[in-house]
Amino acid sequence: MNSAMDYIVAVVIVAVLVLGGLGAALVGGTRRGAAQRRAEAERRRAVTTAPPAEEEVRAPGGEVTGQPAAPEIERPESRAGRLVRLRQRLAGSQSGLGRGLLALLSRDKLDEDAWESIEDTLLTADIGVAPTQELVDKLRTRMRVEGSGQEVRSILREELLALVDPAMDRTLRTSGPDGAAGVVLVVGVNGAGKTTSVGKIARMLVADDTSVVLGAADTFRAAATEQLQTWGERVGVEVVTGPEGSDPASVAFEAVRAGMERGSDVVLVDTAGRLQNKQGLMDELGKVKRVIERQRPLSEVLLVLDATTGQNGLVQARVFSEVVEVTGIVLTKLDGSAKGGIVVAVQRELGVPVKLVGLGEGADDLAPFDPEAFVDAVLGG
Repeated sequence: MNSAMDYIVAVVIVAVLVLGGLGAALVGGTRRGAAQRRAEAERRRAVTTAPPAEEEVRAPGGEVTGQPAAPEIERPESRAGRLVRLRQRLAGSQSGLGRGLLALLSRDKLDEDAWESIEDTLLTADIGVAPTQELVDKLRTRMRVEGSGQEVRSILREELLALVDPAMDRTLRTSGPDGAAGVVLVVGVNGAGKTTSVGKIARMLVADDTSVVLGAADTFRAAATEQLQTWGERVGVEVVTGPEGSDPASVAFEAVRAGMERGSDVVLVDTAGRLQNKQGLMDELGKVKRVIERQRPLSEVLLVLDATTGQNGLVQARVFSEVVEVTGIVLTKLDGSAKGGIVVAVQRELGVPVKLVGLGEGADDLAPFDPEAFVDAVLGG
């Protein structure tokens, strides 16, 4: 009896121990599983919320800097380099005019037919009626007295140079009368290369170590604002913009204010392309001018003209000069036309100098106008 009871007790004890062990194992496994799941969740959260690693950027020597590369700022071509290319480009496009004149003037006999041909050649080059007659009269007189052989070229050069008028002040005024920031307003019709010229002028100024703020006041064309921003980014110049269709005068005002606050040397303001026969648009241009002058006087008003438009360019020039006081001409596309006489015609029309000429499509294909280089190019020398 006792041994039977002892056996039963022993079996119960073993069963309890076995069941207890299994329970502990199950509990431990559950706890370990929960812990593992919590750890996995924590790991996933860390991956999700951690800031992205910096992109590795290798310096020229190959070392990893850990910082993204800054956009490269271009260094525009110097003024001296531009003048060299001015002579080269003009010589290729204008020498046909010079060759024609020299051939006519070098004839053994300069009769009326020859002089009529000379007049026609000059008029075809867009010099204009009055300047052409003036030049022909002077050439007639000098050729009778001193014209022969090598003197023909020298006489023609002197008279052409006098016609272009090297005495005109072609300095680009980029500072106000008090020496503070200057404001340059750029006007012109669509298609003449106005916004592109603004970008190129900015590059010229940057090359001369002049600090610039650009005002994108051509708000009627979104493309004009984007274009000007691209020009500014390439040389590290700030561009003040407004929403498409916003008030151009407001953008011009903010650009001038920004330039003054930052102590910039010059504020360069692009304006909407104008059709000279659209009175409302021309009135808007007058408003832009008045709003700017509430803060700073304009130091320069540049009119952009396409050299290939000939007499149409003169019509544009007249109307613009009635709305704003034009102080200088930017003549674009001069390299693509033998009608370089427009230089003379527009200066006579407005009484203001051609200050800059466009020589091509490149970013630095804009240069100060050099009368002697121009005349030498006309003569092919």
